[in-house]
Amino acid sequence: MEKVRNITIFSLLLFVVATIMANAQDIKTIYTINSDWQFHKGELSGNEINKNTELWDNVSIPHTWNANDAFDDTPDYYRGVGIYKKKLFFSENDRNKAITIHFEGANQETEVIINGNSVGKHKGGYTFFTFPISQNLKFGQLNEVIVKVTNAFDESIPTLTADFTFFGGIYRDVYIEKTNLIHFTNTKYSAEKVMISTPKVEANNASITFKGSVTNETAAIKKIEVIQTIRNAEKLVVQGIKMICQIKANQSLGFEQKIANFKNPILWSPDNPYLYEVVSTIVDSKTKEVLDETVNPIGFRSFEFDAEKGFFINGKHCKLIGTNRHQDFQGIGNAVPDAVQIEDVKLLKEMGGNFLRIAHYPQDPVILETCDRLGIIATVEIPVVNYISESKQFAHTSIEMAKEMVFQNYNHPSLVAWAYMNEILLRPQYNKEPEKQATYFKSLTALAKDIEKTIRELDPHRYTLIPNHGNLKPYKETELTDIPLIVGWNLYAGWYSDGLKGFEGFMDVHHRPLHKPGIVSEYGAGADPRIRSVTPERFDFSLEYQVTYHTHYLKEILKRPFIAGANVWNLADFASETRHDVTPFVNNKGLITYDRKPKDSYFLYQAFLRTEPFIAIGSKLWDCGSGFSDIADGTIATQKISVFTNQKSAILYINGKSLGEKVSDENKTLIWDVPFVNGNNILEVVAKTDTAENKDFHRIKFTLIDRNLDTKSKPFESLRLCLGSKRYFMDDLTKEIWLSALEFTQNNPGWGVIGGKPFDMKNTSRQKYGTDQNIKNTDNDPIYQTAQVGIEAVKLNVPDGSYELTLHFAELISEEAKEDLAYNLGLNSVNEVRDNSRVFDVLVNMYGTEKAVSFKIKETVSNKKGFTISFRAIKGEPILNAIEVRKVF
Repeated sequence: MEKVRNITIFSLLLFVVATIMANAQDIKTIYTINSDWQFHKGELSGNEINKNTELWDNVSIPHTWNANDAFDDTPDYYRGVGIYKKKLFFSENDRNKAITIHFEGANQETEVIINGNSVGKHKGGYTFFTFPISQNLKFGQLNEVIVKVTNAFDESIPTLTADFTFFGGIYRDVYIEKTNLIHFTNTKYSAEKVMISTPKVEANNASITFKGSVTNETAAIKKIEVIQTIRNAEKLVVQGIKMICQIKANQSLGFEQKIANFKNPILWSPDNPYLYEVVSTIVDSKTKEVLDETVNPIGFRSFEFDAEKGFFINGKHCKLIGTNRHQDFQGIGNAVPDAVQIEDVKLLKEMGGNFLRIAHYPQDPVILETCDRLGIIATVEIPVVNYISESKQFAHTSIEMAKEMVFQNYNHPSLVAWAYMNEILLRPQYNKEPEKQATYFKSLTALAKDIEKTIRELDPHRYTLIPNHGNLKPYKETELTDIPLIVGWNLYAGWYSDGLKGFEGFMDVHHRPLHKPGIVSEYGAGADPRIRSVTPERFDFSLEYQVTYHTHYLKEILKRPFIAGANVWNLADFASETRHDVTPFVNNKGLITYDRKPKDSYFLYQAFLRTEPFIAIGSKLWDCGSGFSDIADGTIATQKISVFTNQKSAILYINGKSLGEKVSDENKTLIWDVPFVNGNNILEVVAKTDTAENKDFHRIKFTLIDRNLDTKSKPFESLRLCLGSKRYFMDDLTKEIWLSALEFTQNNPGWGVIGGKPFDMKNTSRQKYGTDQNIKNTDNDPIYQTAQVGIEAVKLNVPDGSYELTLHFAELISEEAKEDLAYNLGLNSVNEVRDNSRVFDVLVNMYGTEKAVSFKIKETVSNKKGFTISFRAIKGEPILNAIEVRKVF
């Protein structure tokens, strides 16, 4: 390596001259090549690749081949090879350029071939990679680019197993970059071209270090200047540094520059995310030609995690509350455009959040760029999740991924910690072979130490983190709580196990023995936006239970200073092909839906976290409703509506009539009994402040059903009932509401169920009624996931007329009596093996396991007899999941 000849802190005048020169010249060209690709799913021979036949589909990048098959009822999804090809033209003027191809992400193993020559291979589905391609190009003519990608299981490449879908494809942007032959080096690990750190930051002074490398691809020794220029947010130059050096032909030269005294920096923080920018320039010392230039953000901040007091930024305490994030989106998998990714971070900011765990893998570069700009503290991690291979190849790939992660994300002021090894002892290997397990645990510890050492050597200025599931003993024994600088806990008491108070119990008991900072890296509860309940309970997937869960956790987190930060699992619902919940193949613990609509819990966090006046009516995703009329007044149906606010009190109005004022409490939730009338209902909530009124509105089209089905005051039209259920369900497509069926009694003489009991899984780790299994042949799984077992009859005293009656069936006892929940983080799991065959008389006798079956009956009712549907057992107990009745005329 050549020695640096000269270092200078330069003046404003020199910078202005250099900038004018830079702007006047074509320094570099960077552009995407996302359009006009051809794609084939599967292997092809060399001859087939070269043929333009029906084998190829036209696609654009970002692209995934799993946007559809990861969500159908057929088990598994395509994990194999996909081939992309494209023609690129490079002019004769490009001969004297250094040209690279840059991929922001392709899952998970990629080879790039140009004009028949392999230019590089990359392992890993979530980090960037860059290959130099100048030597393989034909100038003045078309060049063929072929990219082979596979998302097939490979024991040498993390992630091996996880609670998310491994979408295949080139799912992020692809770029071509053309630079001069003397340029900043970035091909190894696709690193930041200049790595910038701020080792010391104080209120009146800061230090800055710049590291990088310059490559000389010419045949001559070159004398150059490497200039670092700092501009403030107004683009005014505030300071800079220059070095002069010589680079031999066809070699690279590393450099390190330091500014020891940067005076009076404006500090970056979540409340004031002030960004400077560093313009790094290479200038020919003789001609003053600008050869290369790159721009990076710089934010001056100091931060510290304390084991007892939490997180501090710039010396001030800051409670970190936010979410985790997966990168996919409804309908397009992980092939997500930049605008959606940016909007995700904005949604977190609008929630009042200041903390993002980028889990479980590095994501699109716009995520951290937006965190920098909006003031979101972030962590990022490599995708070493759950299962760990003991092979040397796996360990090597994991280390390489750690290097890529650090080199590619080093310059972001929002980033405070690097993470790895999520929940790797949740399902450890060799549980029945103690000696093998002991050896396996040693290999885990050794790998953790190697990853930790690698990260700390590359970046001594940030923290490290291992997120663990809620079982201290094995993590302590394997040193996984000792190795990183921060311990993360993924805790789900009140969801996967009973009892919300288990959360604070775990944290209070375990934080002191570790003597190091801790965060709650995951916590959450599932909520299907189509499900509501007046009696919410664990694992019913209702919007109401998710609010109950998060209210408890949030209050307990905020009152404990030793919990430095907490990340909800998850910002948005995301794909998980192994899940069979109320929304199959989707993990719906998000605070917003898969297509980014806020659930009630999102409003709850806004009420807790936002500082400006806030108020919102809950259940915004329900613009229609239904219910039975009140017994005392057949013209209204009273249902509960929640309002979330950080104001002291509020008044709720329905159709202009006040329902009274309620005073807010520590739960930030106000609940009114609202009398809905048939037809359109307008809700308005008002909270008065000293200077203004806060308001929110919501319109609900309500279908009132008289408890006496045979009444002239409200003629009967239709009724939909879920049996064995305590929740009600909205069909997204038809906007029809399915209500909970009641028992036919003297108090409910108009209709009801006779005999039997709700289906119970007899499994303490799940909900108390129904099942969470995928019901095939339907998108409305919740209709079929509950049932009345041993039912004798359904009685419906409808008025005389012609009717269409539909019965819905699904056998809920799996043929394979086993634990099917993909990621059960509770302590116990009990399963009961049962005979799954049943035969009974209605009109049909048999139907498939966990498969939706329905049939319609057309009948005429006369003489005020109504309907009575009887069930006669032949083998086993009769079962009915749901019933709907529609009057024809």
